[in-house]
Amino acid sequence: MKVVLDRIPTLIALLRRYPGLVALFGFCSGVASFLLVDRQAYLAKVLGVVLLVSWVWLILENLLRERIARRFGFELPLPLLRYGTQMIHQESLFFVLPFFFITTTWNSGQLLFSGLLAIAALASITDPIYYRWLAPRRWLLLIFHSLALFAVMLTALPIIFHLSTPQSYLIALLIATLLALPSLPGLIGFTGWRRIVLLAALPLAMASAGWLARAWVPPATLWLTEVAISDRFDGEQRTPGESLQQISPEQLRDDGLYAYTSINAPRGLNERIYHVWQHNGREVDRIALDINGGRKEGYRAWTHKLNFPASPEGRWQVRVVTEAGQMIGVLRFDVVAATAK
Repeated sequence: MKVVLDRIPTLIALLRRYPGLVALFGFCSGVASFLLVDRQAYLAKVLGVVLLVSWVWLILENLLRERIARRFGFELPLPLLRYGTQMIHQESLFFVLPFFFITTTWNSGQLLFSGLLAIAALASITDPIYYRWLAPRRWLLLIFHSLALFAVMLTALPIIFHLSTPQSYLIALLIATLLALPSLPGLIGFTGWRRIVLLAALPLAMASAGWLARAWVPPATLWLTEVAISDRFDGEQRTPGESLQQISPEQLRDDGLYAYTSINAPRGLNERIYHVWQHNGREVDRIALDINGGRKEGYRAWTHKLNFPASPEGRWQVRVVTEAGQMIGVLRFDVVAATAK
């Protein structure tokens, strides 16, 4: 054991000299998991367990160090523990980034959550930020850890347990809220009864805010592989006609419109999604579709809308959303009056 401990400073120095190696490994493993999502479920499970265990360590660090020193006769170096936590954060955040980047609708509020994950990942590999700002502030480090765990669970739960997106989001949110509880006292400067009231109210406020903000969180394991808006559809081949960007009111009244989406989902996942038709920002129709995961090209689903307003001109969207309200993607087209010749 002494030989191993003697080599630890050398290992830490090497990793600090090349801090990008851990981040690169995390990102490459995330890309591999994204491409081979069914085969890499084990890695997602391992990351989830490691994050939970490391959270317990962060909470009980001093006590556990004393017990280990008393039981085995040596004290774990504090720099080693700090660097181990940093490596867990790097691996976790760079593991989930490929999933969230491919599923983010960038011209929506989802940009905020994916951008936050990217900033957190960069902070985890920037030692001046991580060790001067995060590590010394235990409450901030715990919140950072909860964010990483929340993102990993959103990715891992549908892959491992085939939970639907609403189920995964609710479980991940509840666990992240519970794990953030020890960090709350560091946020509150009050004393007395006001402190007690705030400590009781903050978890409820956090959970409520997280649930209300779910539309801004991309569904990490669902993404569109093919989309089309068309006035033709081949039912036997399940393929749409030419995708249209503009269409006239006359064409709408003749055959209506098909919204076609091919959605990639993990094998074994059964999910209900919706095609939400909007006209100039106002919802006019919501059609439910049940999809099954596992098909490499994505599960093909479509809706055929025949009933349009008397004056359909304007901007149209078909928002593809989950039951929890998380947006998978958006199809856009314009209805314009035909110009007289």
